Amino acid sequence: MEMLKKYAKPFFLSMFIGLLIKAVGSLVELFLPFILSMIIDELVPKNDINQVLVWGGVMVLCSLAAWGLNVYANRKASKVARDITENIRHDLFSKTMYLSCTKTDEVTIPSLESRLTSDTYNVHRMLGMIQRMGVRAPILTFGGIFMTFILEPTLALVFLAILPIITWVIYEKSTRGVPLFNMVQKANDRMVQVVRENIQGIRVIKALSKEKTEKNRYFDSNDKLRNQEKHANIKMAMINPSMTLLLNVGLTLVILVGAYRVNQGLSETGKIIAFMSYFTIISNALIAISNIFVMTSKGLASSNRIQEVLGIDEKSSKDIQYPEGNPEYDLEFRNVSFSYLKVKDNIKNISFKLRKGETLGILGATGSGKTTIMQLLLRFYEIDEGAIYIKGKDIRNIPKHELRSMFGIVMQNDFLFSDTIKENITFGRDIEDDDLGAAVVDAQASEFIYGLEEKLDHHLTSKGTNVSGGQRQRILLSRAFASHPEFMLLDDSSSALDYGTDAKLRKAIQDKYQDTTMVIIAQRISSIKSADQIIVLDQGEISAMGTHEELVSTSDIYASISDSQMGGALVD
Repeated sequence: MEMLKKYAKPFFLSMFIGLLIKAVGSLVELFLPFILSMIIDELVPKNDINQVLVWGGVMVLCSLAAWGLNVYANRKASKVARDITENIRHDLFSKTMYLSCTKTDEVTIPSLESRLTSDTYNVHRMLGMIQRMGVRAPILTFGGIFMTFILEPTLALVFLAILPIITWVIYEKSTRGVPLFNMVQKANDRMVQVVRENIQGIRVIKALSKEKTEKNRYFDSNDKLRNQEKHANIKMAMINPSMTLLLNVGLTLVILVGAYRVNQGLSETGKIIAFMSYFTIISNALIAISNIFVMTSKGLASSNRIQEVLGIDEKSSKDIQYPEGNPEYDLEFRNVSFSYLKVKDNIKNISFKLRKGETLGILGATGSGKTTIMQLLLRFYEIDEGAIYIKGKDIRNIPKHELRSMFGIVMQNDFLFSDTIKENITFGRDIEDDDLGAAVVDAQASEFIYGLEEKLDHHLTSKGTNVSGGQRQRILLSRAFASHPEFMLLDDSSSALDYGTDAKLRKAIQDKYQDTTMVIIAQRISSIKSADQIIVLDQGEISAMGTHEELVSTSDIYASISDSQMGGALVD
């Protein structure tokens, strides 16, 4: 709730004006049945047509005024709700972009997607509903009751007798709404996760003929969501029918008592007709109030989920100054250990040093910790033990944005966006055309890019599915080369290239990027054979370190991999 107050505060004046206009429009509506009663009971019996026309005109003007005021207030309410939700969505997206990978893993990406879409939509609907009906419905309810007491106190008491029961029904059901809709949103998160995984892995699913398995997995998550929605809807669906039943009972009693009083000469026909109009107004207002409570239950549940993300307070190292390292080295890992689940180390006691312009090759089996080293270097995750230094400065003393701007990066399974090749390479950076062209040539991408009709303006689909795997990797390499970074991190960046193109790429790197310090993670020994240092990882630890020539004779793992690739085979 505090979050909503914070975002609504800049719009309090607009909300107040809108609610005031809505209140005036509602009050105008309340006078219409009263005027109708006067016309029927006082003017019609006198056959005073002129006065009937005058007051009839007044009713028309009041109706038009109420309509105009309500339309204006509704538009103002929609704008305020839209603007508040836009600000919430903006801040939530920004928070998501700067969340650490650890926190992202905790919240989960599908849950973040759900909070950015369905949860913000629920908040938007709640804000709109509260502004449109939050003042109007209570005014029509209590104002209508007041007017019925002026017209017919006896009939008003009949209606008033069932009002506490209606109030109890609304309160009892709506207070259960927030936890129920929290459960619905969590079930929705799980279903979104399954959908996301299936869409992203559709080719793997097809290749392994697992369509039926994944379909059943989706059906299971969808059934759980349906059951949660069913449970919530059964509980909340009781409100409107219960209220309608109570209101119909009240209406029946009013008709019976009203007919009796007219027959006994205790009341007048116009008053009974006006009372019935007020009863309808009050009934609709009470149903609107129940809908507000239902919508508020959903909105508050979603608001709490949004607040969970916005309220994440990550530990900051800004106030801690870590000791400096040796500035003689461009990059140094010193006894670095890290665990994702904080149970067993994924990497342990990793140490190496690189001078400016040197290249480190990393080789190891799947799950040995190769990519983890890259993620720690970029501070996607914070190390548990040890230290990492850039030019003698602990990376925890360097702002993340500044740190990452030093690197040209090609990650394993890296991403291409739905945009032109040029925009995917420049990626919002101010890169000269000459530098862009040189990067494309160095990445061995010029032949296929300039062979396209639109060349650099060729539009890529999301993830680059309209180009081959090798072409995707060369575009990604162009992105890394284009900014002339101080450091280069290449994670399995040439696995889809043929050996000839890979050899040309290595030569271009050696010739053009002699002053760039590089870390290359590879499956092919040929990709790291000329590195100044090569480390062999085994279950998160360095099992061997040295040059290619040294490792062939000193490391059984390296020698075995080297032998297996003699015929150009890839490492499994």
